[in-house]
Amino acid sequence: MHTIGRFAPSPSGRMHLGNVLCALLAWLSARRQNGRYLLRIEDLDAMRCPRRYADLILDDLRWLGLDWDGEVPYQSERAAVYETYETMLRGKGLLYPCFCSRAALHAASAPHLSDGRVVYAGTCRGLTAEQAAEKWKTRAPATRVRVPDETVSFTDGVFGAYSENLARECGDFIIRRSDGVFAYQLAVVVDDALSGVTEVVRGADLLSSTPRQIWLHRLFGFPPPAFFHIPLLCDHDGRRLSKRDEDLDLGRLRQRFSPEQVVGALAYAAGLTERPEPAAARELIPHFSWARIPRRDLFLPDLFR
Repeated sequence: MHTIGRFAPSPSGRMHLGNVLCALLAWLSARRQNGRYLLRIEDLDAMRCPRRYADLILDDLRWLGLDWDGEVPYQSERAAVYETYETMLRGKGLLYPCFCSRAALHAASAPHLSDGRVVYAGTCRGLTAEQAAEKWKTRAPATRVRVPDETVSFTDGVFGAYSENLARECGDFIIRRSDGVFAYQLAVVVDDALSGVTEVVRGADLLSSTPRQIWLHRLFGFPPPAFFHIPLLCDHDGRRLSKRDEDLDLGRLRQRFSPEQVVGALAYAAGLTERPEPAAARELIPHFSWARIPRRDLFLPDLFR
């Protein structure tokens, strides 16, 4: 099967080194297999994701030497596509309106997992049509999908075997927000499937969302892709990088380093090279292997101090 990988950033800010590492490893994996590498802009919430940040992402990827194949779709322009699959779920009787506030969802009485995730308690699952209509008068609802008492298992390309019971460890999840914006869980499944993606590379913080996405893939009749969740990149104090770390975003780093320095340092952090020496992305293709990627958090090389 021809490999199709992808990088799907959310343009809510400038890319930081953790984003770049994900883009690099996804690109190396696809190119090592002579596959295609797609780029998708996940700007579902257009208010939080101004187009100028998307333009900067494209420019940064070109600067890094990470090319892509085909046109770049923007999720903010694909609501009609997602509505088709929302209608499919509604036709199966799996959707219901949820009027719970954020505060209610995080109340102490709600089920919490050991990692802090909140499992939806099903508060609105059994509302009658009359009860829902009454709540509609004061609050627009989000839309949730009912999940079965089913365990979904898969083998991650980095972390190995992973299982999750949808009812106990996930709960009914939102596929459309109360403001009408489609949720990540639905959009990512539809877009990956329709673009033929066979390999998803992303951060380990999204590992727990994979079983519900695999369930949606199967529900829609799509074959799920292979998943590779990479360890998160931390600064020298062990703090995981975020878009709030402006000193480590591409805007600042491009003023101090060459693309080869950035790529070489990240390849070293990921275990692909023995020394943090400058390297062009294409030079790393013959040396790439998922077996080299560790399961622990990764740390920035001294270059970025």
